[in-house]
Amino acid sequence: MSKILNYMWRGWMVLLGAVLTVVMGIPVLLLSIRKEHYKYAYKFIRFWCFGMFYGMGFRYELHNLANARIDPGKQYVFISNHTSIMDVMLPCILMPRHPLCYVGKKELVKIPIFGTIYKRICVMVDRSSAKSRADVYRRCAERMEEGQSIVIFPEGGVPDDPTVILDDFKDGAFILASKHHSPLAVFAFVGLKEMFPFDYSKGFPGKVQVYLTDILEPGKTTKELKSAAHTQIKKVLETK
Repeated sequence: MSKILNYMWRGWMVLLGAVLTVVMGIPVLLLSIRKEHYKYAYKFIRFWCFGMFYGMGFRYELHNLANARIDPGKQYVFISNHTSIMDVMLPCILMPRHPLCYVGKKELVKIPIFGTIYKRICVMVDRSSAKSRADVYRRCAERMEEGQSIVIFPEGGVPDDPTVILDDFKDGAFILASKHHSPLAVFAFVGLKEMFPFDYSKGFPGKVQVYLTDILEPGKTTKELKSAAHTQIKKVLETK
């Protein structure tokens, strides 16, 4: 019975996502034509994220472990662990005053309707192409010059092995932060691995624990930033 209910719950997600994508997608497409209007498009992107996250029965509690302040006048590189599709909604929900641009997989372009919007608001990367990976830095720099902050999941995807707490980090987010002297906001999301896994027969609604572990200021090397961020997130995941 629990499996049947979970499949019905996932079916509700598909229906909810389709409706929200059509309703919110039209103003996003129209408002994102001009770069200076992206901040207005971002409001509708956030509506989509709120609708998906809360519409699936989730909520969150934020813990600021470092008592860090995110400055509304600065552009950041936001990173976190990645365990569920619901991870994607949280940065937008958490950041009302920082229009976000995600670095995401090119494969998502294939999703009908969603893919069209995705191309407009994200920096896509083909991880099998060295040229595409290298070009990400230029395109992200352009977005930051337009006033957007960048979201990257440094694991490069959800770990295939369910027993892995936190996979090794790719260099991209840390090279970007170091190269463009951008603060690196480090988050850990706890709970979604169990609440909304990629196994469609499992999961349950509930409260996600969100931890802002630190804001790493520019000035350190890529290796130092990556090591510090990985250590902070892993510590939270192992103890919470």
